[in-house]
Amino acid sequence: MTPAERRATQSLAGIFALRMLGLFLVLPVFMLEAGKYPGGEDLAMVGLAMGSYGMTQAFLQLPLGMASDRFGRKRVIVAGLVVFAIGSLIAALAGTLTGLLVGRAVQGAGAVSAAVTALLADLTRDTVRTKAMALVGASIGLMFAIALVAAPLLTAWMGLSGLFGLTFALTLAGIAVVLWVVPPEPRQHADVAQGRLSDVWRHGDLMRLNLGVCALHTVQMSMWMAVPAMLVQAGLAKASHWAVYLPALALSLVALGGLFAMERRGRLRAAMLLSIALVLVVQVGLSLLAASGATPSLWLMGLLLFIFFCGFNGLEATQPSLVSRMAPANLRGAALGAYNTLQSIGLFLGGALGGALMQWGGAAGLFAATGVISLLWLLWTWPLKPVGRAGAH
Repeated sequence: MTPAERRATQSLAGIFALRMLGLFLVLPVFMLEAGKYPGGEDLAMVGLAMGSYGMTQAFLQLPLGMASDRFGRKRVIVAGLVVFAIGSLIAALAGTLTGLLVGRAVQGAGAVSAAVTALLADLTRDTVRTKAMALVGASIGLMFAIALVAAPLLTAWMGLSGLFGLTFALTLAGIAVVLWVVPPEPRQHADVAQGRLSDVWRHGDLMRLNLGVCALHTVQMSMWMAVPAMLVQAGLAKASHWAVYLPALALSLVALGGLFAMERRGRLRAAMLLSIALVLVVQVGLSLLAASGATPSLWLMGLLLFIFFCGFNGLEATQPSLVSRMAPANLRGAALGAYNTLQSIGLFLGGALGGALMQWGGAAGLFAATGVISLLWLLWTWPLKPVGRAGAH
């Protein structure tokens, strides 16, 4: 990478990191803490509150991605972060489960992922873009690790409302990074010729990636409706869950080097299919474990989470990079907006589906459903023909 590319990657990864740390601090404890609010005994409603963030994101990712093509990336990013901060404040002040739902929904309206990813694509060459996306993914993974360690401790000290207040502060820091650290964006983001949005939706391989990220986040959001309770069942106190999460995640980031080796050998398709297969294996393993009725083993839970994070991190690095390569040149923001729209739909479906399945079918039913989703996703992605570096150039 050139110095300018390193600065762009590091600063934009910082924006993602600050924003995602706020979200991840809530994720491991939301299911347990939201139950303490009035109305929290309704697991389906808790799942809806958790997933409402993705619902509003799904509506706004594409419009804001297109707006970033027209009005500039930084303007859209700052505006979206302001909305996200307002939503965090609403959730921090909420006294009921309904208030939490509203706050999460307003958070989702700050849908800046497409604009941030498009700006990263604008500021990096095709030859280093997968590395840039992977570094962003690694920063998100690091924030997840920090959140898994800190969330139970912070929750014991300040409660769920305090976590949302901290998210508000982190978002303000993200706005400062956009204004004063991120390099200037290009004067022109795309070719002069106008393209059609339908080109994005009718592109077969782009839709494989779009529906793939929807499946990925449906599965991972659903998982967190059941995994914390399984760890408690295994005898691990809520405040100590980091002792399983952190090693699994850290080792998975080390294993991410194998992905780069496969890409250098031109085997990016194989790396993606392997990552999906790993996610599928984990869902089958968790389903069998939950259906057995036996007390879960902490070692087995840690192994399954390590395998899941290997697949998840690999997909988070490769899929957005491929979208930026395959997209029509003058619709990059719109294409990444469509990608992030399907990602947000997955976040909403994962929360809503996970809560409903936990209430009606328990953990075994939930993981059976996510296993079926993962299998269909693998079959759907199989015909993908990735664009290589030379082809993208």
